[in-house]
Amino acid sequence: MTAIEIEAIERATVAAVSPSAQEEIPGWLLPFDTSTVVRSKSAVPLSHAAPDPAALREIESRYAARGLRTILRLPATSTFDGCRGQLSARGWVEGKPTLVRTALAQDVLRVTQAPHARTADRPDAGWAAVFTGEGFDPFDGASRVANLSRAPGALFASVLENGVTIAAGMGAYSHGWGSVHGMRTARHARGRGLAGQVLAALAQAAIDRQMPRLFLQTEAGNEAANALYTRAGFTTAWTYTYWTLPA
Repeated sequence: MTAIEIEAIERATVAAVSPSAQEEIPGWLLPFDTSTVVRSKSAVPLSHAAPDPAALREIESRYAARGLRTILRLPATSTFDGCRGQLSARGWVEGKPTLVRTALAQDVLRVTQAPHARTADRPDAGWAAVFTGEGFDPFDGASRVANLSRAPGALFASVLENGVTIAAGMGAYSHGWGSVHGMRTARHARGRGLAGQVLAALAQAAIDRQMPRLFLQTEAGNEAANALYTRAGFTTAWTYTYWTLPA
């Protein structure tokens, strides 16, 4: 993964979760938001090169000025060992290991071999119901739907059965990449390949928009999701974790 690709993915990630505001300092993107979407309110480096130690104080100052707690999203690379050591010494805690996974959109289409889900520019009630239902916190789900709805160029994919939405996902398209978010399948409909239909629709949209590559992010411990994405042709580019001071 080149430095240019890493920066493009990080910028596309923040664009997709549409924070209410953002700033930039050398080497870092600082999104600000009050939603439950952590990626919309965590500072992220635009490079995997060793960071400037002075940047941390500046980042903390920027978040404090907005009355927000500082959260960092750091790649699990050796170049950030010094930064992580500095944070640990000050009492910061690390959590939620997450994989950044990439694939060629054309490969996703070949592997999934599924009909395409229907798509729309906005999430309808059925899409939102699947996204926020069955085991997901309603407030968290509603907050995420609101953020994803603001993403420029977003596309919402749905699979319906007897007029009822049973699978859903969202694609965002910016900085040369298509990205996959909000993948959900109703519990009673799982195991039928419906997620493949959603991925097929989002991959085709990326190709149509002349963005041949896709990325997504999944928690490292989510075995079911990671198995699905591996079958769909995604490979892990890097892992990141969140860092913050205890509340």
